[in-house]
Amino acid sequence: MKKVSLMTLIAIILTLLTTKITVANEITSTIATFKKSKQLAPFFKSAYGYAVFPTIGKGGAGIGGAYGTGAVFKQGKKTGTTTMSQLTFGFQLGGQAFSEIIFFKDKATYYAFTKGNFEFSAQASAVAITVGANAKTSTTGTSAGAAVNSDKNQQQGIYQKGMATFTYAKGGLMYEAALGGQKFSFTPIKK
Repeated sequence: MKKVSLMTLIAIILTLLTTKITVANEITSTIATFKKSKQLAPFFKSAYGYAVFPTIGKGGAGIGGAYGTGAVFKQGKKTGTTTMSQLTFGFQLGGQAFSEIIFFKDKATYYAFTKGNFEFSAQASAVAITVGANAKTSTTGTSAGAAVNSDKNQQQGIYQKGMATFTYAKGGLMYEAALGGQKFSFTPIKK
């Protein structure tokens, strides 16, 4: 019986270690994907910090929601973890997965986000990074278009209230005209 318990304990420990390594790799990979976009280069160079979510899952049929976990960085160094949750009401159908990065223009914006619970207002929007298409998404709905020349069709990201948000679609299809805001929590790394 002790051998089975010891083997079970070892399996659990290995699973937890592998999960942490996988999450760390997923965050690193997501940052690398966002860095491939020429549009984001100025943000990576000048932002005080950023929060990155490797995968946010979103789905709904009338009532919907989204959830994802990520990491927060200040001047290139990881300072903690973050979660995003969203509850939406309105016309919506489907599901999708996407990555998201939020740049903090300055120290004040970074600390506003990491203070505890933060929520985007209904007017907050994100620019979708895609190849050959442009899209704009916000907590009140989405719109998208495609073009032959992606350089002429890319939307420019700007800071809104000290934050600039970008998304990268990973898969799925969702139709929505929904209201709801993204809410974030932050947990600092224990020293």
